[in-house]
Amino acid sequence: MSSVPRLVVAAPSSGSGKTTVATGLMAAFAARGLTVSPHKVGPDYIDPGYHALATGRVGRNLDAYLCGPELVAPLFLHGARGCDLAVVEGVMGMYDGAAGEGELASTAHVAKLLGAPVVLVVDASSQSRSVAALVHGFVSWDPEVRVGGVILNKVASDRHEELLREALESAGVPVLGVLRRAAPLETPSRHLGLVPVAERRSAAVEAVASMAAWVSEGCDLGALEALARAAGPVPGGSAPWTPVLPAHSHPPRWGEGLGEQEFKPVVAFAGGAAFTFSYAEHAELLTAAGADVVTFDPLRDECLPEGTAGLVVGGGFPEVYAAELSANEPLRKAVATLVESGAPVAAECAGLLYLCRELDGRPMCGVLDATARMSRRLTLGYRDAVAVSDSVLAAAGTRMRGHEFHRTVVEPGAGAAPAWGVRGPERRVEGFVQQGVHASYLHTHWAAEPGVARRFVERCRTS
Repeated sequence: MSSVPRLVVAAPSSGSGKTTVATGLMAAFAARGLTVSPHKVGPDYIDPGYHALATGRVGRNLDAYLCGPELVAPLFLHGARGCDLAVVEGVMGMYDGAAGEGELASTAHVAKLLGAPVVLVVDASSQSRSVAALVHGFVSWDPEVRVGGVILNKVASDRHEELLREALESAGVPVLGVLRRAAPLETPSRHLGLVPVAERRSAAVEAVASMAAWVSEGCDLGALEALARAAGPVPGGSAPWTPVLPAHSHPPRWGEGLGEQEFKPVVAFAGGAAFTFSYAEHAELLTAAGADVVTFDPLRDECLPEGTAGLVVGGGFPEVYAAELSANEPLRKAVATLVESGAPVAAECAGLLYLCRELDGRPMCGVLDATARMSRRLTLGYRDAVAVSDSVLAAAGTRMRGHEFHRTVVEPGAGAAPAWGVRGPERRVEGFVQQGVHASYLHTHWAAEPGVARRFVERCRTS
């Protein structure tokens, strides 16, 4: 397991074609009969949806900031169980990481933590011989990063390809693929990036198939697979991460009327097109802590799953679906009733907006005395946080790292305590703790603090 073949797909900058190439490689390898494990560096929730379409497996994130460098290899090995090969899509430019933190959380950092060879995707549309200088800089900047080859993207013609190959041959860097500029592979975007798969599944399936055909035609898949198989063991002798809790911390049994049968509280987990931002490990941790995790769609379902004892509403695009979410009045009332009962509720970003009185003037669940609206300003970045109030997720003083990514503003009323003290561009308090509700803009990765899931499930048992 620790020597699973693997590649990291990186680029000099955003917009070079990483997502298209990485997704195409995943799908092309899968079409060759390989079981492919898909991964994404950083806190991206959208690209993993396309990766999942390409491979038939859950797309997983590797984030050295949110989870700590020590968990990158174990989480990778967890996702790659039973796979023939893994493809890891990088983030931003190869050496771009958490602001002010050096290499932390960069693609290069994750590649080193995994001992994985890097394939550099270069937008060659406006250069010829200069490509050698660009690639040489990326290859030589950090000798611990092994760049195994280059895929040239947006190549205009046979003559352009010839010039690029000649330049890179003198630099000693193998060309593993040449992709032409005219490939019609545009994927629609909006204010927070690509449109998620859940909103355009049929079109997304076609797009992924086109990516696979494009990559298969322009890349040397045999050479890329050989590079992946030459990776060797993952450094440090890491064992795969597991969501299973130690035996001594298993939840107590429900004694009355159930005998020795373990009581599994139902945790309703919001999904569907409006709530697509979630790490796969969250549901796995809740399940391992003893919950029965049931996914529901707030756009379509008029009631919560039967027996719901707790609710998790992650991130997504409620602002895009505000009218539909508001129109589903029965479910909004069911959520409010659940909160009134004291049941635990964990809401992140989009979930926070859904619990407000209104969003862009449309009624929401009304659980929080706050209103939300769209904003032109993008709030984006990693955050250090400490819980300032006891809640269903964390005791006061618990430290976690998170990520903010939104174009909305919440104007709070009264009656709730803050959830987090946050250190980012400025120090501030953020979020809401009220009754059993923990609601915040902060996206967190529970694998970094498994006690969050354990605490939440225990509250579901006792509320």
